[in-house]
Amino acid sequence: MTLTDPSTVASHLSLPTSNGVGFKDWSLVCDALGQGRQSLILRKGGIAEGRQGFRFKHEVFFLFPTQYHQQAERVRPEELPSLQRTVPAPEGTVAIRYYFVMEWAEWLDDWQTVAQLEPFHVWREDVVRERFDYDEQRGLQCAFGRVYRMEPAWTFADRPSFGGCRSWITLPDFPADDHFLEPVLTDAAHAVVSARVRNALAS
Repeated sequence: MTLTDPSTVASHLSLPTSNGVGFKDWSLVCDALGQGRQSLILRKGGIAEGRQGFRFKHEVFFLFPTQYHQQAERVRPEELPSLQRTVPAPEGTVAIRYYFVMEWAEWLDDWQTVAQLEPFHVWREDVVRERFDYDEQRGLQCAFGRVYRMEPAWTFADRPSFGGCRSWITLPDFPADDHFLEPVLTDAAHAVVSARVRNALAS
């Protein structure tokens, strides 16, 4: 899926005023996206995704950090020092710090193509390969977009409905007037990363 005009979407954010959509990912990956270390998301899906599997069915969403206890073992060791600086939210709460505006999404079913993306993410190669080979449909969903940092962080009470092996969750009403969003990367830096990722896929 490709948005009609990604630059327009990125410069005119459509922020929800109620029931925002949250995309669950490891807190370390959310930090990598929020630091500009990566601008893409690779996903296969969880057991609660249904028979059709995972799809990037939303074009804009909040990054919902999860505290998967083995995530530190699944990112490249050299990346960890810069990714473990974020102070976790107080127990019983969730802190949303980043917003993702998708520019395109593609299904990648060639491993050599996926391997070309290694410079643009923090996952270990064996972890990406494990996801790629998972189930009978070999491949991964890849989404590229622009990340926005939220000031201050949006904090709210955790809920049982946020749990489970699902990627998409419905969040509480978003107090848009109380938060400021700024792009993690400048326009120029984002354009460079976008071109490099596209070149890697083309090669």
